[in-house]
Amino acid sequence: MSDVLLPSAELAYSAPDAAGFYGPYGGTFVPETVVPALAELAAAYEQALADPAFTEEFAYLLRDYVGRPSPLYRADRLAEAVGLGAVYLKREDLNHTGAHKVNNTIGQCLLARRMGKKRVIAETGAGQHGVATATIAALMGMECAIFMGTEDIRRQALNVYKMRLLGAEVIPVADGTGTLADAVTAALRHWVERVEDTFYVIGSALGPHPYPRMVRDFQSVIGTEALAQLEEKGVGHLDAVIACIGGGSNAIGTFYPFLSALPADQRPLLVGAEAAGLGLESGRHGAALTKGSPGVLHGFYSYLLQDDAGNPLEAYSISAGLDYPGVGPEHSYLKDEGLVRYEGVTDAEALAAFALLTRTEGIIPAIESSHALALLPRLAAELGSEAVVMVTVSGRGDKDMDIVREAGLGG
Repeated sequence: MSDVLLPSAELAYSAPDAAGFYGPYGGTFVPETVVPALAELAAAYEQALADPAFTEEFAYLLRDYVGRPSPLYRADRLAEAVGLGAVYLKREDLNHTGAHKVNNTIGQCLLARRMGKKRVIAETGAGQHGVATATIAALMGMECAIFMGTEDIRRQALNVYKMRLLGAEVIPVADGTGTLADAVTAALRHWVERVEDTFYVIGSALGPHPYPRMVRDFQSVIGTEALAQLEEKGVGHLDAVIACIGGGSNAIGTFYPFLSALPADQRPLLVGAEAAGLGLESGRHGAALTKGSPGVLHGFYSYLLQDDAGNPLEAYSISAGLDYPGVGPEHSYLKDEGLVRYEGVTDAEALAAFALLTRTEGIIPAIESSHALALLPRLAAELGSEAVVMVTVSGRGDKDMDIVREAGLGG
């Protein structure tokens, strides 16, 4: 992998276009009142990327505040248990605040400060994005409000307490199912009303342009580090890379550098793990890419779970971070182009993977991350016992203790 950072230009992956479309997906489907704010944001983002002071402060905070680079750990006992030659874990769970979410919140809060915004809002499901946003708002002296569904507040009480401790206002959203999609709707509605003084820190690679690209760019530190670490460790061949998919931020942050920095014939198999919930045929899942169809949701066009009239359906997962009825538009494009494969993982499979990593390596992952880990036995059967696979462990499992205890794990 010594020459992986120097592909020929015609083999490099590149998206979106100037209007924020990844093929047919993405775009800006919002009320006219919001269009100027999004145009201002896009312009401010381009200016920030061209400013060395911005990129240097972002890199400094990732290094000295978050603790990056996150380790790339060879999990030999796990590899033996699943029947693979080697498994490498990209340890986003070791970041400050316990997940990948902080990479993006730092970038967006720096941008908010640059734009003169004194107040930030965010949506959250599992609570990790809410905690990360509240953390960076406290660091930068900003007012912060977090929208969270009432069901997720119940499931993620520890993270709710952390957000409030950090000084954020947690705003319950009881509409619909009281989960992530409803929190996004409420946050967008609020932003429309307060766009002059408020910056909306979107937590995943979705929403209207330029959010999917911004989130991808800020999260691409995951895959960029992994490429360098694989080379440092002398891993000459990598067969597959796995990440979990809800909205898709940790996954696109992992996959994008492999797509953009590697020629097609050098890329490993890229696999995203969606929430199959109680089963893909049960109607109780969050697998928008596997079982959904293209439509518009929350300002962008992408695959989503919807009825015949185009209304979003309820998504379900044991994981509060994966029960969103849509997915980021870049993932939809990657699916259609065959550049990434997406597979459903049930609650039961995710819980089994959670227990396996915990008991073989002493690492307690988030249930979201456990969906990605659950694909390891499948890939062993497909690729063989000598295959080398990397998994992004997007977060740690402290927040999920009540859920796994209710599920009967651990005695």
